[in-house]
Amino acid sequence: MAGGTERILRGRIKAMQSTKKITRAMELIAGSRIVKAQQRVQAAVPYSEQITEVVKDLAAAGASNDVPMLAGRDEVKTTCYVAITADRGLCGGYNAGVQRATEGEVKADVLAGKDYTIVPVGKKAEGYFRFRDYQLSQSFMGFSDQPSYEDARRIGEYVVELFVSGQVDKVELVYTRFITAGNQEVVLRPLVPLSADTVAGGDGKAGSSDGSGGDYEFEPDPTEILDSLLPRYVEARIYAALLNAAASEHAFRQRAMKSATDNAEELIGSLSIVMNRARQASITSEIMEIVGGAAALDGGDVTQGYVDMGDDYFGRRLDEPEKASSGSTA
Repeated sequence: MAGGTERILRGRIKAMQSTKKITRAMELIAGSRIVKAQQRVQAAVPYSEQITEVVKDLAAAGASNDVPMLAGRDEVKTTCYVAITADRGLCGGYNAGVQRATEGEVKADVLAGKDYTIVPVGKKAEGYFRFRDYQLSQSFMGFSDQPSYEDARRIGEYVVELFVSGQVDKVELVYTRFITAGNQEVVLRPLVPLSADTVAGGDGKAGSSDGSGGDYEFEPDPTEILDSLLPRYVEARIYAALLNAAASEHAFRQRAMKSATDNAEELIGSLSIVMNRARQASITSEIMEIVGGAAALDGGDVTQGYVDMGDDYFGRRLDEPEKASSGSTA
C-alpha cells in the first residue's frame, strides 16, 4: 500500500513540475510583451489627441449641425456594446471583468424596456454571450494580443454602419484600460454619437507661437470634411481601446501565471513531504516485519545463529556438528 502511494505521489510531483515550467514560461513571455504593448499604447496617443483637436475645430466652424454622427438621436431605443476581451484564457479575471460589465449594462437596458445588441471582440466574449443566448451582432476575433489598425478599421466600419443605418441609436465601448503594469480597470466609453464634451473647446482658428491666430480655411466645407474624418476618429478610438486591452491582457496573464507558478511550488513542497512520510512509513513497516520475524524465530524450539554476510543473512543449527572442509582428513 505504501509503495503504491509513493508511486502515485511521485507521479503527481512530476506532473506538477512540468506544469510549473509551463506557467513560468508563460509568465516570462507575458512580461516581455507588456513593455511592447505599453509602447504601442503611448505611440497611439499623439494621433488620437490630434484628430480630436481637428474634430473640435471643425465642429466649432459650424459643421456639427448637419453630421449624423454628432447629432445623435432624440430617443435611445437600441444600444450597441462593443465588448473587447481576449481570444485565450489563463489571464485571471481579465475576461470576466468585461463580461460582467457588459452584462450589467444589458440587464439595465432590458429592465428599462430598451433593446440592445453586442459586438463581441475576442473568442471569450463571443463564447460567453452566445452560450447565454444574448443578442449578438458580428464577431471579431483572432487578434486580441497583437491588434492592428486594420482590425480597428473593420470594427469601426461595422459599428458606424449600424449607427448610420438606424439599427442602433448608440454605440459604447467596454474594455480594460491599461494604467500601469499592476493597475488596470474596466471602463465603459461612449463611441457613437460623439458627445458634446468631445467636440467642445475648438475655436476654428490656427494658433501661432506669438499668440496670434488666423481663421481656418476649409476646402471643401467643414461638413464634408467631418463626414470623412469622423469614421477615422472612431477607428482611432477603437484602436486605442484594442491596444489598452492587449496591454491589460498581458498584465493580467503575467500575474495569473506568477500565481500559478507559486502555487505549483507550494504544492510540490507539500507533496514531497507527504511522499517522504509515506516512504518512511514503508521503510519502518519493513523493518518491523524483519524484527518481528526474527523475534518469532528466536522464540522457537530451535535456536538460530545468524552470521552477517552483508545484505543477506544465513542461519545454521547450533546443535548440528560443523561439517568438515573439503581438503581436511578425518
